[in-house]
Amino acid sequence: MTLLELIQTRRSIRRYADRPVPPEIVERLLTAAIWAPSAHNRQPWRFAVLTDAAVKDRLARAMGDRLRADRLADGDPAQVVEADTSRSHARITGAPIVVVACLTMRDMDAYPDTRRKKAEYLMAAQSVAMAVQNLLLAAHAEGLGACWMCAPLFCADVVREAFSLTDDWEAQALITLGYPANAGKPAARRPLPAIVMSR
Repeated sequence: MTLLELIQTRRSIRRYADRPVPPEIVERLLTAAIWAPSAHNRQPWRFAVLTDAAVKDRLARAMGDRLRADRLADGDPAQVVEADTSRSHARITGAPIVVVACLTMRDMDAYPDTRRKKAEYLMAAQSVAMAVQNLLLAAHAEGLGACWMCAPLFCADVVREAFSLTDDWEAQALITLGYPANAGKPAARRPLPAIVMSR
């Protein structure tokens, strides 16, 4: 498969077969992730790998509690909120492996003004996103399914507390991983002329 074919055939997979993922494959995925480019080459990514069912359940329940509270405060119907919370819990706990992608500003540049602080943070976030993309493509190349979930952005404090991440690890995403139970949904993209400007 060419790189373009690999990119175009990757899908978000949310249901997994009851089959363990060998640790050496997980190591290859994380190795692919850390070879992403990063701002100033500071490599501001950190990863927590969850395989224990009780830990995944604790994380899913904590995130679900925050989701429920936020959505009910928004005035959303309780039955819709419960359905979303239940679906999120099933996606997290149903995956053989959950990787929590985190950002740290520990090695990034520090600035006294808000404008540059914001830019530096954004560069770190973009760096973590590129590492996640490497991981997703590597998972597909290994025959695994994966799904990128951004829910931790709404509750980074909850994720940190759920399994005692160090203070400077800020959760950016969850990536669920496993052997796919289905092929995923068909995908489409906007045509290039609709999104590219040439001068």
